[in-house]
Amino acid sequence: MTAEYHVHGAVAVVTLNNPPVNGLGLATRTAAVAGIQRALADDAVKAIVITGAGKAFSGGADIKEFNSPKALAEPSLHTLIATAESATKPVVAAIHTVCMGGGLELSLGCHYRVAMPGAQIALPEVKLGLLPGAGGTQRLPRVLGLEMALNMIVSGTPVASDKLAGTALFDQVFAADADLLASAIAFAEQIADVRPLPKVRERKVDYPNHEAFLQFSRNTVKAMAGPFPAPLECVETVAASVTMKFEDGMKFERERFMHLIQTTESKALRHAFFAERVASKVPDVPADTPVRAIRQAAVVGAGMMGGGIAMNFLNAGIPVKLLETKQEALDKGLATIRKNYESTLKKGKLTQEKLDQRMALVSGTLSYDDIADADIVVEAVFEEMGVKEAVFRQLDAVMKPGAILATNTSTLDVDRIAGFTGRPQDVIGTHFFSPANVMKLLEIVRGAQTGKDVLATALALSKKLKKTGVVSGVCDGFIGNRMIEQYSRQAGFLLEEGALPEQVDKAAEQFGWAMGPFRMADLAGNDIGWAIRKRRYVEKPEISYSRTADLLCEMGRYGQKTGAGWYDYKPGDRKAYANPEVDAMIVAHSAELGITRRKISDQEIVERLVYALVNEAANILEEGIALRASDIDMVYLTGYGFPLFRGGPMFYADTVGLPNVLAAIDKYARGHHGAAWKPAPLLVRLAGEGKGFNG
Repeated sequence: MTAEYHVHGAVAVVTLNNPPVNGLGLATRTAAVAGIQRALADDAVKAIVITGAGKAFSGGADIKEFNSPKALAEPSLHTLIATAESATKPVVAAIHTVCMGGGLELSLGCHYRVAMPGAQIALPEVKLGLLPGAGGTQRLPRVLGLEMALNMIVSGTPVASDKLAGTALFDQVFAADADLLASAIAFAEQIADVRPLPKVRERKVDYPNHEAFLQFSRNTVKAMAGPFPAPLECVETVAASVTMKFEDGMKFERERFMHLIQTTESKALRHAFFAERVASKVPDVPADTPVRAIRQAAVVGAGMMGGGIAMNFLNAGIPVKLLETKQEALDKGLATIRKNYESTLKKGKLTQEKLDQRMALVSGTLSYDDIADADIVVEAVFEEMGVKEAVFRQLDAVMKPGAILATNTSTLDVDRIAGFTGRPQDVIGTHFFSPANVMKLLEIVRGAQTGKDVLATALALSKKLKKTGVVSGVCDGFIGNRMIEQYSRQAGFLLEEGALPEQVDKAAEQFGWAMGPFRMADLAGNDIGWAIRKRRYVEKPEISYSRTADLLCEMGRYGQKTGAGWYDYKPGDRKAYANPEVDAMIVAHSAELGITRRKISDQEIVERLVYALVNEAANILEEGIALRASDIDMVYLTGYGFPLFRGGPMFYADTVGLPNVLAAIDKYARGHHGAAWKPAPLLVRLAGEGKGFNG
């Protein structure tokens, strides 16, 4: 039953019932229209109340029907709204908890709206690269005024219903302890005989000198919207509520909505929206898999990474014990956590009370025995297998049965680490990205013997920690770092062949990356990449690398932490300044290799960087290291700064067309470092079949 119908005296109640947020899918729309029509046909019914079951009035469109024919099938959302608006008996929307998107547009089609305080009111379509397409841009300004409505629509940010009390959006906001349904029925009885029935569409938007305000809004929004067209389209459609008749404004809104839904930027945002939701689904781990309780945590290592990981638990209200080998290191780690929170406090993003609560949850120790009762322990020590082995043998000896033993390794073999214990089923990789208390990605590495309940627990924990958890199989570098290695190899080869760090970074950043490869390396620390390459030289001597980055490290230029890397840095200034000595070293190295430097186009730079990611990702996908192409996109959108408007490397490759990607790879395979380009079999196969990674 997607919408229920009950009569209370002279009031019919139509209750949307499509869990979890009463999405307005085809079945729900059909049942709601039938309910309104049934009430209109019943002479005993004098008024109609529309409300939502469970924890929402309505969250809007049913995401299960997104991009499917059902989304536009009749009765459409427009038809449902028209049915309510044209009803000959008063229709009252009784709003609670969540009223967003199409749910808010439906309520605006009703004659009256009543609400509980604290209900989240929003038109968030802009976050999917769209604009409200069922009258939201035309009706909301008529009840909230031009300025407030425009701010809500352009930002997509929810506003609490009680903050909108006193506007024409709500006829009444009830007390917090009121019974919504009983109060709404009583309200409906009071206005049952009022005629004519008020319609939002008949209201005027009155804003003095609206031309100047709208032009100011266009200029402001254009500056902040970047590559996304939807925010500016929102301004133009809201402007129509002032400058056009209602029907003309509705037609204009529909035209702009249909335009936006076809844009690559909107498709990319919608892809990311669904990719994030599907990432937590693992085919052989059912949703009802029991999870282990995580009431207290421990972190081994109080360095920058360990401290950041500890903060995630503290932010979620989970007590943490921080383990170090030396008191000085422990004190420094605890002090850094406090300093980070105090910085957030100064910015007004944290209260003193919250700071005190979080710091009260963390304690330090120098003894493994003190962490024995933790439900999960995350190892965050130096990235070297011998160090990891010592830690995990200790953890195996002291941790209680059923404790999850997690490693924060970014490249090492999780199965080998699990083998250092007598409980490999309890071992899992939890690769936090730096800074761990900021970055959204959590790469969850499933070992060969990792228990299904341990994996389910890690995925549930990622949500509690407000992370995007993406599952990876075991391989060198997992998903993200295995791919970034190929990206970094190409960046190094580009330097040898004729580019300089500034040009490569500029080309990557113009493509949309948050940071180019050399600025990123300086931020992460060039010595980290150096250590990984030294291991690669021994383990995989057949793979060629540019030695330019090694020469940089031999100069002692490790990046921002030393004030010098690919670029120079000034104290308190993170801006990257080109260094002539580094550029000269790069040119001299090309000469030593006998390479004649050439002019390299920005297009070649971008293609080589991005297609190196795509090609390696295709191997990762075929090997089953990643479950799906969209998981790879989530890794890069949330962990590596890949441009959101391009949807992730796999989505971008689909947009370009896999035959075009393959043709470019074939071209670069004939170049100076052609051995680095071996087309992935999956890429070749899909390109030949005219398919994409994402179906």
